[in-house]
Amino acid sequence: MRLTPKTPEVRVPQLVGLMAVDARETAETRGVLLAAPDRPDFHLAVVDYVVRQYPPPGAEVPRGAVITVWFDFGEGEGGGGAGVREPRRSGPPPGGMGRELDAPGDPFEVLR
Repeated sequence: MRLTPKTPEVRVPQLVGLMAVDARETAETRGVLLAAPDRPDFHLAVVDYVVRQYPPPGAEVPRGAVITVWFDFGEGEGGGGAGVREPRRSGPPPGGMGRELDAPGDPFEVLR
């Protein structure tokens, strides 16, 4: 564990991407506290990854300040989905060669 000098202000560490256990340890060594509004059992979380934090990394805050971290993406923030789903039409797109030709008749039509 690395101890920081006893200054009244500390810099917020980069916590995004760290597992919960590592985020708690990093915050403790930097002299700040953590809160996780989306995890009431935050003190028990181990392998969940931090996806957001406030204040941002590098900001100066008073020693003992509370840094808020989130482990789930908020509405519209992503979360690993495949992106925006757009409506799809069934069948081939309109136009092309099919537009120029008449519809075919019966291929086995009896000729007299």
